[in-house]
Amino acid sequence: MESPMIKWKKIRTFATAMTKEERHSLIIDTLMRHESIPVSNLSMLLDVSAVTIRKDLSELERENKLYRSHGKAILIDPYINNRSINEKDKLARKEKELIGKCAASLITKDDSIIIASGTTVTAMARCIKPIHRLTVISASLKVSELLGTDESIDVVQLGGTVRTSSLSVVGKYAESPLAEFSCSKLFIGVDGIDLNFGITTTDIREADLNKVMMRTAQKTIVLADSSKFRRRGFSKIANISDVDIIITDSNIPERIARAIEDIGVELKIVDLKEDNHIS
Repeated sequence: MESPMIKWKKIRTFATAMTKEERHSLIIDTLMRHESIPVSNLSMLLDVSAVTIRKDLSELERENKLYRSHGKAILIDPYINNRSINEKDKLARKEKELIGKCAASLITKDDSIIIASGTTVTAMARCIKPIHRLTVISASLKVSELLGTDESIDVVQLGGTVRTSSLSVVGKYAESPLAEFSCSKLFIGVDGIDLNFGITTTDIREADLNKVMMRTAQKTIVLADSSKFRRRGFSKIANISDVDIIITDSNIPERIARAIEDIGVELKIVDLKEDNHIS
């Protein structure tokens, strides 16, 4: 088996003859394996100056291929902008559909649940088939519209200020009625999951509402496709340890999956290769 030192020397020898395009390719390949790497390490690996590496990283960042932060390169931008619901709906459609199907399977007979906002919980709403009767408290106008035509489902639409980007409600008029309810489960979509920072959203008002929802429900279930990991929204909702279940897809990095399970959070992974498989 080739030793790491021999492999390192081969890379350095090759690096001396690299073009800029080849350097960029190796930088991305390295980030795919390590997620982040300091400028100094890249400089040693490619046998070029730190100034050259910084220029390379600036170009790659302008092309949205990586994110620069405090002297290192990160494969993706960990901070999320507030996209519109129409933009989000076009992203990771298969992942959201399978995650939604898995989440809907957790609803039990005569259940009472809370559904927050976002395109992933909307995908879940499309999969709901109530057993006898179901009561849903909803912050999402789209979810209420989808479920409101089913005679087996009693929908409680929260009031408040409508967020145009998500077509969901926020504010004190959305939060205050929740003190009068007790539900078995909260299904929540998030904009980012960071092992150190927790689960986040882009809007502070939505984060506040989500916190109240978590106090109203016995279990908090997070629906998030694998692109949401290693990212942060502006406003923190809770620590990962405050969550009971996370449902995601099989593209989640193995290291992150192990870390979440080590925290004690149940992780359900839908297999993108097998539509009906859930682990």
